[in-house]
Amino acid sequence: MKKKIMIDMDDVITHGGFLHLINEFLGTSYKIEDFKDFYMQDMLPDKDAFFSWFITQNQYDYCEMLPGAKEVIEELNKYYDVYIGTSYVFRDIPHESSVILKQKCGYLKKELPFITPFQYIFLYDKSLLNIDIKIDDKPDNLTNCERKILFNAWHNNISEEELNELGIEKVNNWYEIKDKLITDEIINNIK
Repeated sequence: MKKKIMIDMDDVITHGGFLHLINEFLGTSYKIEDFKDFYMQDMLPDKDAFFSWFITQNQYDYCEMLPGAKEVIEELNKYYDVYIGTSYVFRDIPHESSVILKQKCGYLKKELPFITPFQYIFLYDKSLLNIDIKIDDKPDNLTNCERKILFNAWHNNISEEELNELGIEKVNNWYEIKDKLITDEIINNIK
């Protein structure tokens, strides 16, 4: 029986769209390095005005796929039951967030056609999922799983000691994920 993997979408598979929209709205040129907190929107002077405009936009029109993501996910899909586990609810606009669900579906269908809609899991609290392996950029989402893989991002600077205490492996890119999860043992057990 194949093991199940949940892969987060934003800042693990794709990135840049939300920051692009912040810059467009403010007329700025912020870079990811300018942020330390997960919630970029907390620096906005008028979040209400931003989110009123934001829900009329599609951040996935401005996203980039992280290098290696598509190829490695396609290969993982041969050896594991792969699920894209992603939140579409913004804590600042929970009732207006449904538009983001449609945008995420459209992006996944276009960019990862080998992942079917039956492999999409949309939820806010990922701790509800009990799955073999989780790959996420937010440490709080790495619960209820056998193997926890933290994808390096601007907001998750955690010490090696804390990672060890939490049983989390940290990776910097998709090629490291491939090295960890597509081993000769896995390939031979599936054949």
